[in-house]
Amino acid sequence: MKILIIHGPNLNMLGKREPSIYGAGTLQEINRILRDEARRLDVKTEVFQSNSEGEIVSRIQDAMKKSDGILINPGAYTHTSIAIRDAILSAGLPVVEVHISNIYKREDFRQKSFISGVSVGVISGFGSDSYILGLNGLVNYLRGRDSQ
Repeated sequence: MKILIIHGPNLNMLGKREPSIYGAGTLQEINRILRDEARRLDVKTEVFQSNSEGEIVSRIQDAMKKSDGILINPGAYTHTSIAIRDAILSAGLPVVEVHISNIYKREDFRQKSFISGVSVGVISGFGSDSYILGLNGLVNYLRGRDSQ
């Protein structure tokens, strides 16, 4: 089983960007804990970060041939990108959306997600643990689907 992990815009700035909201951990630390958890779950991962909407769309499209599911933190594209939503729909892969902060406790414009409606689940507000919870949820979903 292979999971594509996508980190959206500005997540490369974790550790420097608004630590009161996003914590002091870096993207490299999140990727390390994801690798460790993937190893424990006996799954392969591919990690991708981009600040470019088009690159994210292309990577989702490429995942159709290479991955069983996608774990995505779309960052600010959560609230703006119909293109990413459409790419997810076209790929037909199970997606779990994750957020470090609780987007439903933030500004009004952050409380609407274009991605949630095409995801099998959403994890929000648990810091970097959101990624681990999301990875576990996606793997469990895929394994349950495979056993049916």
